[in-house]
Amino acid sequence: MFTNAGMNQFKDIFLGNSPVKSPRIADTQKCLRVSGKHNDLEEVGHDTYHHTMFEMLGNWSFGDYFKRDAIDWAWELLVGEFKISPDRFYATVFEGDETDGVAADDEARGYWKQYLPDDHILNGNKKDNFWEMGDTGPCGPCSEIHVDLRDEHERAKKDGRLLVNKDHPQVIEIWNLVFIQYNRKASGKLEELPAKHVDTGMGFERLCMVLQGKQSNYDTDIFQPVIRELGNLAGVKYGDDEKTDIAMRVVADHLRAIAFSITDGQLPSNNKAGYVIRRILRRAVRYGYTFLNFRKPFIFQLVPVLIQNMGEAFPELEKQQELVTKVIHEEEESFLRTLETGIRMLDSIIEETKKNEYKVVSGKLAFELYDTFGFPLDLTELILRENDLVVNRKEFNEAMEAQKNRSRNATHQETGDWIQLHADDEEEFIGYDHVEAKVKITKYRKVKVKNKESYQLVFNFTPFYAESGGQVGDTGYIEANGQKISILDTQKENNLIIHYAKELPADPSATFMAHVDSRKRQLTANNHSATHLLDHVLREVLGEHVEQKGSLVNEDYLRFDFSHFQKVTDEEIDEIQRKVNQMIRMNLKREEFRAVPMQEAMDMGAIALFGEKYGDLVRVIRFGDSTELCGGTHVESTGEIGLFTIVSEGSVSAGVRRIEAITADRAEQMMVQNHKVLKEVSGMLNNPKNLKVSVEEFLKRNNELTKQIEAFEKEAVGILKRDLLREVKEINGVSFIARQLEVNNSAMLKDLAFQLKGEIDNLFLVLASEIDGKANLHIMISDKLVKERGFNAGKMIRDLAKHVKGGGGGQPFYATAGGKEPAGIPTVLEEALNLVSQ
Repeated sequence: MFTNAGMNQFKDIFLGNSPVKSPRIADTQKCLRVSGKHNDLEEVGHDTYHHTMFEMLGNWSFGDYFKRDAIDWAWELLVGEFKISPDRFYATVFEGDETDGVAADDEARGYWKQYLPDDHILNGNKKDNFWEMGDTGPCGPCSEIHVDLRDEHERAKKDGRLLVNKDHPQVIEIWNLVFIQYNRKASGKLEELPAKHVDTGMGFERLCMVLQGKQSNYDTDIFQPVIRELGNLAGVKYGDDEKTDIAMRVVADHLRAIAFSITDGQLPSNNKAGYVIRRILRRAVRYGYTFLNFRKPFIFQLVPVLIQNMGEAFPELEKQQELVTKVIHEEEESFLRTLETGIRMLDSIIEETKKNEYKVVSGKLAFELYDTFGFPLDLTELILRENDLVVNRKEFNEAMEAQKNRSRNATHQETGDWIQLHADDEEEFIGYDHVEAKVKITKYRKVKVKNKESYQLVFNFTPFYAESGGQVGDTGYIEANGQKISILDTQKENNLIIHYAKELPADPSATFMAHVDSRKRQLTANNHSATHLLDHVLREVLGEHVEQKGSLVNEDYLRFDFSHFQKVTDEEIDEIQRKVNQMIRMNLKREEFRAVPMQEAMDMGAIALFGEKYGDLVRVIRFGDSTELCGGTHVESTGEIGLFTIVSEGSVSAGVRRIEAITADRAEQMMVQNHKVLKEVSGMLNNPKNLKVSVEEFLKRNNELTKQIEAFEKEAVGILKRDLLREVKEINGVSFIARQLEVNNSAMLKDLAFQLKGEIDNLFLVLASEIDGKANLHIMISDKLVKERGFNAGKMIRDLAKHVKGGGGGQPFYATAGGKEPAGIPTVLEEALNLVSQ
């Protein structure tokens, strides 16, 4: 979901699936590590050098230079240019692994000997010195460069070589030189790659710590401005207390990750990448709440300081400052409300535990707090410690593991190795010009999800569009030798177009005729082109601040998310709809420019769409004044769209709105259906000349009658109450009433119950009625009986409801139930009398 390593985008080059355009590259990129194999989240803030988001500085060789040059140039930069003392460095090299059949990296060791003494060159095991991004894919031995930042006194006390890879905060890895030369197959075996590559990664934050002479990344000028401002807001000083220091580090780190993610287009939500951002933000709020005593939103106030510090290097921060601030503020407010609710729940757990004279709180309850309210275990334990209580950690861990297993089982996928059929054929997408084509399967693999097998196919030529830029993938079928294989979806993986099929053709090496579902393609193209027109019109009607924040385009409808800070008015919706339909009626021809250099496209006024990844050469689509970068499929002229209708407009999150719309056949169907409904309503009202006025008069009359009925019901409740007051029986110090009544609705029984509670001491009231053929039961018990005699309406009603074949529940003083057997009501009243008598 996020880039957690620099190599992700170059995977296909390593594998030989994509051509090498530049054999040498240097870059810096933002990486996020909060889950999966490389997960640093729990260390963030507790140590001084891990981060959720960090800048990875890298230099790359794609089949060009290898180990010698990578090591030579690393040394030249660190010692020659950065002037870091050479005696502070240690290098690790791979010690080899018999299981994989990989020998020790003596070659790298030999190159390091030019610069370092033997006792500064250390062996590293597979965990530390064999780089793998995942379970499969490009990998290879690596050589880490560690730097010892301790003062001379500490260095004299203990040899630095003994602290390498031991999580010492001042003896840290600063740069990793990865020598990509293998591909890990699904079977676990390694195979040599077609060429050898170099992938180096150096943490910018750690480099700053070294060059600025600090002992912590958080002491550098990357984080200190935010930490100082946070200290001012909280009224604490960084460095005075370890607990508040950790909290300040967590907040400063998480603020960066959240702000950069939002500017990159990812908003907090309840699923996938959005949930990762929400989780990071909530973690920061929790630390501020617990250790810095914040009870109101505070993180959003740090955004200006972050932008002042980093806005020049990352102008997207300043450009989207209002959006970032609003989103963070809204998320903070929402979670702080949840925190308060969770704390109230925890208070009741503490009260119940102490009442029973227990010292241990159920781990299942602690997990419920974590799972439902986002309470971390350490926060729960902190509050419990103040009340001399502890959590059953074993139960908590079991509940956590059970949830993880459910998650793993839901997403577990077994992917086989690619079976190569036509190695020399390169894949080419021809879907802009064709919906049918002769194709060959160049490779395929088997995939198993939840014990269901399917196949992924790659063709030499494909007319099938792979899902990207918000547009869903094509479906259709391939056919050969009388066998038809359905293509259920088309996706892109590392720039490879993958076709999903339930079964493998009997003869995979045959030549197939591929057929795209052209009807679905046309409807999808209608919606995609309409999205471009909508994007253009939104800027005209709402302002140039509008930016796309997400989209979905399929054959049924289009969804468009955009930045805007208030509800779009009905008048603006009408204007947007009118202008889009005007562009449709103009029948604007599609102008398409393929393989345009990016700068030239920008000079044409093209707008980049969220969700797309752009290379050096891009495709530009123009309809009149609408000009956008886009890789999707489109109509030849806007007239094909037919009709555009907005069906909804609403908020996605702070500062982001969503419009859903339909086109073509579905828009026509909606228009016809609406007309039909209006005609039917008009007929019900005897076809008045002015339907709107007639409906308003009807609603007014209905409202008047409803008020009259409510008045009658109120009067009836008063009469019933007077009757019931005369029926009170004193039994064992209890004022007992049990009665079946004839009422119109359950609300009348509830009203009666609460009125009688206010007038009768020691009340035990049971009311029942048959409403719409079903039994309806209410129990009301005075607070005094609940506290002093242990009466519990919620428990009692569950037993009584069995006599009417139903169920219910509620609070100790008031509970309700329903049942499908009203004939059992007399038994309910009799059993209630027995309960009180006993």
